[in-house]
Amino acid sequence: MMRAVLLVMVILALPPCALAAENQGSVAASDLPPAAQVAQALRRHPLVRSAAAGVRTETANRERLIAGPHETSLTFAAQRKRDRTIDLSTQEYEVGIARPIRLPGKAAKDAELGAVGVEQAGFELGDALHETARLLLRQWFSWQREATAMIERTAQLAQWQRQHDVVQKRVSAGDAPRMESLLSEAQVMQAQSALAEAATRRALAENEFARNFPTLELPAQIIPAEPSAVVSSATGWRERILTHNHELAVARSAAKRAQLTAQRLEAERMPDPTLGLKLASERDGQDRIVGLQFSIPFSGGARSASARAGSAQADAAGEREALILSRVEVEAWRTLNQAEASHAQWRRLSDIAARMDENAGLLEKAWRLGEGQFIELQAARRQANEARLGAAQARLDANETRYRLLLDAHELWELDDATPSSAP
Repeated sequence: MMRAVLLVMVILALPPCALAAENQGSVAASDLPPAAQVAQALRRHPLVRSAAAGVRTETANRERLIAGPHETSLTFAAQRKRDRTIDLSTQEYEVGIARPIRLPGKAAKDAELGAVGVEQAGFELGDALHETARLLLRQWFSWQREATAMIERTAQLAQWQRQHDVVQKRVSAGDAPRMESLLSEAQVMQAQSALAEAATRRALAENEFARNFPTLELPAQIIPAEPSAVVSSATGWRERILTHNHELAVARSAAKRAQLTAQRLEAERMPDPTLGLKLASERDGQDRIVGLQFSIPFSGGARSASARAGSAQADAAGEREALILSRVEVEAWRTLNQAEASHAQWRRLSDIAARMDENAGLLEKAWRLGEGQFIELQAARRQANEARLGAAQARLDANETRYRLLLDAHELWELDDATPSSAP
């Protein structure tokens, strides 16, 4: 009964806007921050800002690859020539322009490499958003646990204080021994200590959350949300999680990039030729020379070794992709099982807490009528209090694991607005 009254008081104390669910194309819940504020907090996190810089880096790298590695070179030489046999000096000069030319196929491969680099950076940005969202969700519920514990400890202290007042009255009236007053007072002191510890833990959780997400304000009050059971089939959840898993998409892009790099290194075994034009003037302009230059390096062992290394790196990237796929599948099953188990555990602990509360209430009635032992009442009340706290924590666990499942399936917050999608 007391717990229901406290819940009603908390809800009535909240402003009307706090009770309105915000729909931003994602799941809106009373125990989650608004989706628009979440998006802003995620974008400002250093991990996400670093990944966004990576996208800009790869965009510039794509432009570099499209432009190619070769540049036009200009040469100029001037000299003075003296013929001693006729005692005559003449001026001579030579001007040349040359540029290596990428062989057919290399430019297209470079363009592919640039495009897949931007794609991989986009997936890395999505992965950074996802990991930061996981951190936000974890620390949000960590704060809720500590805040809920403080609420429960506050209610417990008030309960033990009321009981202590009744004990003192009974001792003063001669209806109870002095020992009951001492036991009751000790219990009040223990409750005060537990409340102080809960307040410290809540302050630490608030500070940690504020340091990671300074733009996201914690609510003044907690709105308890009833956990929902996980629906849909396990296979359906697996497919959705794999479809939207950025880490797996990054691995696939990395494998594709490694394959393209290996192909580009294989093509580089045939060196690019250099084509140039030469203009020269000799004997003070009496002789004019126009020439065409063509040169090509001989392919050596270094180019062959680079090609073999690129092939090996492509094989390694493929194996890493397979490893990450296996790990992501295991993690998807684990997340789903945790969500289902946490919901079942919450239901069990809620039922246990209700039964223990009822038992403590009956023992208190018997004690007030002089038919029960005070020590038994205290033991029952402590068990009921801990069971109620355990049920409250289990409720948060059930909600967090379900939201984590929705987050991994990209059904909680929008995380794909700036990243390409990937399908398994």
